Amino acid sequence: MSEQTIPRWAGVGLMLLIATVFGSNHIAARIAFDHGTNVTTAVAFRSAGTALFVLALLLLSGASLRIPRQSLTRTLSVGLLISVQSYCIYSAVARIPVALALLAFNTHPMVLSLISWLSGGERPARRMLAAMPVALVGLALALDVWGRSGDFAGRWAEIGAGVLWASGASLSFATAMLLTAKLGAMDGRLRSLLTMTIVAVATIVGGAATGDFSLPADRTGWIALVALTACYGSAITSLFVLLPRLGAVNNMAILNFEPIAVLAIAWALLGQAVSALQVLGAFVVIGAILWMGGRR
Repeated sequence: MSEQTIPRWAGVGLMLLIATVFGSNHIAARIAFDHGTNVTTAVAFRSAGTALFVLALLLLSGASLRIPRQSLTRTLSVGLLISVQSYCIYSAVARIPVALALLAFNTHPMVLSLISWLSGGERPARRMLAAMPVALVGLALALDVWGRSGDFAGRWAEIGAGVLWASGASLSFATAMLLTAKLGAMDGRLRSLLTMTIVAVATIVGGAATGDFSLPADRTGWIALVALTACYGSAITSLFVLLPRLGAVNNMAILNFEPIAVLAIAWALLGQAVSALQVLGAFVVIGAILWMGGRR
């Protein structure tokens, strides 16, 4: 017997909550970075913790852990790309306001459409081609690329490194999604377990080889490190549990609420205030992305 479908209003509310928890993981990451943790340590903790979350979910549900041999090579590639994406997005979060890092990262639907087209896929629909420049204008407003004095060079020196890290996260994530679409049949939870395990192993091996681990310097840092792992693991696990029951609201676009939620949380917890024009730009970006993915 199939599980009962969650009502639309409840499904939307749950997806918004999950988006907020996803965003909270980045807020916790920034606090951890401010208290001695580095990016490699955060990625290692998050990926290993998430792998354990998903493994527990699979074991509790009695799902098979058998991995199709034909999917292993591409899944390994996806895992390595997600390792790059995880490192890049946390590096961005460590350098610029969290909400702005996530806005720059959330351009990945546009990037995915373009690289799919360049690799022989379908030409982007007119809706997407029209939405892309609108989203980029909104992103420019949100990032305040000209600064208050109109000094683009000075503003870029301030935010450029973070924006480039976020753009790298967008590109690597879009490429991973392109490869994921070409994978053979596999339980999504099992694929996520394998992917997160690869991320954890790659990060731990790389960190050990370079000596690039830095544990929190105080209690606040440890709490934040545990919190970012718990937030990401619980959010991704909840998504796996709820998606089969969401029915009409099975729409991942709702997760684009994450940067908006982070704007409020970052202001309250980190004091990362943005101007009214930047908030407008954030809504323009999210609106364009939602319209881009809409159906007629």
